[in-house]
Amino acid sequence: MNNYETVFILNPVLSEEQIKETVKKYEDFLVSKGAEMVAKEDWGLRKLAYPIQHKKSGFYHLFEFKAPGEAIEPLELEFRRDERMMRYLTVKLDKHAIAWAEKRRKRNKEKA
Repeated sequence: MNNYETVFILNPVLSEEQIKETVKKYEDFLVSKGAEMVAKEDWGLRKLAYPIQHKKSGFYHLFEFKAPGEAIEPLELEFRRDERMMRYLTVKLDKHAIAWAEKRRKRNKEKA
């Protein structure tokens, strides 16, 4: 099992309920593919660096998870098929990125 981090941007016209439903859908999808969720973060509505689909903002979400390598391609296929999804990026974490992510989670927990 490898460590991965996925950041995705959802369409800003979605309601709060639709956003929760979409995030839950992808979390359940990962778990069904044998992934173990390490962390989830909701970064909220943020301004985009450049317009995407004529939109200037989007709802950002981060998933950090452990999964077998073959779980990533189906996940990204689902992202491409979903019209609510504006952009996504999945990266495999090395030992330094894992340590940094743990420090970030700890720092965020202390702020809250």
